[in-house]
Amino acid sequence: MHPDTSTLRTDARRALDLLLERHSPWPLTEPAPSALELDLVFQAALRAPDHGQLRPWRFVIIRGDARLALGKVFAQAARLRDPLDDGERFRGKAMAAPLLIALCARVQAPHKVPESEQVLAVGAAAMNMLNALHLLGYGGFWATGLNSYDRHVQQALGLQDADRLLGFLYVGTPKEATSAPARHAPDAFVREWTGDTLYRPETDPASVR
Repeated sequence: MHPDTSTLRTDARRALDLLLERHSPWPLTEPAPSALELDLVFQAALRAPDHGQLRPWRFVIIRGDARLALGKVFAQAARLRDPLDDGERFRGKAMAAPLLIALCARVQAPHKVPESEQVLAVGAAAMNMLNALHLLGYGGFWATGLNSYDRHVQQALGLQDADRLLGFLYVGTPKEATSAPARHAPDAFVREWTGDTLYRPETDPASVR
């Protein structure tokens, strides 16, 4: 017996409505996802598009006292960038959520799949993770900043030369109830191409002799 089509549509609409409420709440506090929930989040990540099946995604989990160590790394990196900076303003960033996930792309180069597409695959995985966290009732906040591009931070996390650190996913429970920002109408960002500006060889500069 096939499931009732109307029920499927209702369930699909309910799921879509939940996704349309996704936003990046801040600040985040305990609890963080359980081991089982976190496994589901990573399973969602691995469903992202992956040109060439290169599986470029790499994730580093930072929690508990490891956040204190990461805070020291952040402060050290800031001092190395600028000796006049004591780095303390960066230390607290590592404690801003009960769980952090470093988002990394392991790039294969040279390769027929461009580096940009390999990095985009990890970006798509990160979006899947944010959606999964939201559906599970948690908050996710993707942050970049100077530490994401700092070689000292990358080395401290054990990343390889081929790895690109794309930022940190802060994960936890919203400290207070927040509502999603107002939805934007798609019209300002979407247009339809009807083929009225077709390529004409005679206008190609290369065809001019």
